[in-house]
Amino acid sequence: MKIIKKVLIKQVITEKSKEKLQKNFSESKIRLEQECQRLRFEQRKLENKAEVSKQDIAKRFQREINKRKEKMQLADFKIEQLDVLELGSEITEKEVEALVEVGIGSHWDEIMGERAIVIKDDFVIRIDN
Repeated sequence: MKIIKKVLIKQVITEKSKEKLQKNFSESKIRLEQECQRLRFEQRKLENKAEVSKQDIAKRFQREINKRKEKMQLADFKIEQLDVLELGSEITEKEVEALVEVGIGSHWDEIMGERAIVIKDDFVIRIDN
């Protein structure tokens, strides 16, 4: 029988990966700012229609804009933390799902233990079981 298990993807920080992460965080911030501008535009467009309450529209759009601003603050925080990280340290990048074979006599703790794939500059360098 096979089951699905979460596996951590860890990345070793190098100059190359640091630059790549910083670029991704910066691009994410720019995209979020563009989304905020687009939401403000849509809000003004809807407010010009007479049949809808301006207060309801403002609340709804402000909630969405605030969500994006929080994500932008998180991206700023990640950029700051990235500057502090030393080369060679490992960070958890994401989680993926993997199929794991389970059979009679399998050791459950070994199956359910934390597993990780460690990547350095886009190459797998280690698989931790």
